[in-house]
Formats: sequence, C-alpha cells, structure tokens
Amino acid sequence: MQYKSYKKSDAMCDVICDEPSLLQTMSRFGIPLGVGDQTVEEVCRAHGVDTPTFLAVANFVKRGAKGAALSLDTVSVGCLTDYLRRAHSFFLDFQLPAIRRKLLEALDCSETGEVAYLILKFYDDYMGEVRKHMTHENRKVFAYVEELLGGRRPADYSIAQFARSHASIDVKLQELKNIIIRYYAPTGKAELLGSALFDIFSCENDLRLHCSVEDNLFVPAVAILEEQVAAETAALPANGEAEEAKADGVLSEREREIVHWVVCGLSNKEIAARLFISLNTVLTHRKNIARKLGIHSVAGLTIYAIVNKVVDVKDIEQGGGEARRSGAGNGK
Repeated sequence: MQYKSYKKSDAMCDVICDEPSLLQTMSRFGIPLGVGDQTVEEVCRAHGVDTPTFLAVANFVKRGAKGAALSLDTVSVGCLTDYLRRAHSFFLDFQLPAIRRKLLEALDCSETGEVAYLILKFYDDYMGEVRKHMTHENRKVFAYVEELLGGRRPADYSIAQFARSHASIDVKLQELKNIIIRYYAPTGKAELLGSALFDIFSCENDLRLHCSVEDNLFVPAVAILEEQVAAETAALPANGEAEEAKADGVLSEREREIVHWVVCGLSNKEIAARLFISLNTVLTHRKNIARKLGIHSVAGLTIYAIVNKVVDVKDIEQGGGEARRSGAGNGK
C-alpha cells in the first residue's frame, strides 16, 4: 500500500486525524494541542520546530523506513536530537512506570502469587536495561552530536560506533506479554491486566519505531554532519595563514558566501541550512568577518559587498526576498 506523504501545507489537525499516533510525535517535538486550522509549517514555526524534520519523522511514522533516505538532506540534526531526548523522557518517566503501576495493581503478588512476583521482577529488570540504554545515548551519543553541531569532531568516537552497538530494546517486552498470556491466570482484576497487556503491546511497537527512527534517520543524518564538519575543519587555514588573512582583510570563499546571504536578508539559521553547516559555524564565520573587516552592521556589510562585488544590487532588491522564501524553515 502506498501512503500519501504529509506536506508542510497540510493542516496539522488533518495530519493527526489521519495518523493518531502522531500525537506522541507532536509531544516529543514540544508541540502542544490547540492547533486550530493552522498548517504543519505554521504550527512548527510557532513552536520553534524545524518543519522538514517534523515532516521527516511524521512520514517515517506513517510509511516506515521506505523513502527515509530522501529526507536526510532536509533533517536538522539538532532538532531530531531534541526529539529523541524527549522520547527518552516519555519512556523512562511516564510510559514504563505507568505500565508497572498497572501490573502491580493487576497481579497477585502475595506469597501464593510466585508467578506474579517473577513477572513483576522480569519487568523491573527490563526497565533497568532500558534506562541504562537511554542514559548512555543521552550522555554519550547526544553529547557527541552537540560537539559536532558546535563545529568540533572528537577523535575518540563516531556515529558508526553507536550504530554497530545499537540493538532493539523491545524484545523483552515480547517475551513478557507472551509469558503473561500463556502462563498467568488472574484470580481477579482481569480487566486491569488486559489493559496493562494492551499498554505493553503499544509500548513494544513504540519502542521498535523509536529505534528504527534512530537507525534510519538519526544515524545517517549524523554521519552526513560528521562529513561536513570534517570538510570544514580541513578547509580552515593554519594559524599563521589565518592571521595573515585577518591582517589583510581578505575573506575566505566561505566567508564571502555568508556575507552574500546576510546582505540578501537570510537569518543565521537559514544560512546554516542553505550551506549545510551548523548554526555555530555560521556564528563563528560572522565573528571572523567582523574582525577582519571591522564591520559589525548589515548596512556596513551591504556597502562592502557591493563595492567588492560579493553581491549585485539586484540580488539585494529582488533576490533577497526569493532567497529568504526558498531558505526559510530549513534550519534549526
């Protein structure tokens, strides 16, 4: 079956009604309910969420991994990392504890309920494994990504190392639900146990999807970022060359590009998205430009750009608006 891809012009309300599981996706992007008739783009912009990244995840939820590669060049790694962090908080602080409370109420854990006790212990051990798994990602993997977004690539780690060791964390839930269904006969509160089982099924699917997003969107998007940071680092001049360029007021080719887009009216986020570099890299270039030229205002940069043929007057008057429209919403 082929599914229609969601677009930024779709009404967010229609998207959620078409795929109710995207309610959780909204929450993990920090988007509250009360969207009215606003489009996906309008809702994302109102809450500081990168629209292409939201759409990449939403379409992944709807269609699965098929076509994920087509979204990679539009994904904001920073926005996706924030989404995954919130997902971890949802599992660890809400969903898994809520299931445990239901199991505790539904199971007979008295002295005669040895099977019930073992089931609960099985679940507690599983929760500990999930917490360890997600805490490692929060502290090690996401911290590494933050370094990359800052324009630095630590030499002792790579996203490939994470990918090689990344394992699904839903398998034990499959075992647990099978054990309960086959071997536990409730003496009472059957409805509660049924509700807990339903939640375990839902959590199992949610965790499987979460891991799939990490494998098929997050890992390849970070790998692209690694290449970009490596290329930018290799292109940086040696300290002596940098000082010489600074003294001469000579801009590098990348700095001239950034001056061009600043003068054309793009924001720092939009420039980062257009040039496929991090926001911190853009800010660093802008500091270097100001230092080299002694110019700190857009008006001053505009004069410099026209005199030095970095930009044409027509680009400022006509191209600037078009540049902003084509670059808007692509960077976080």
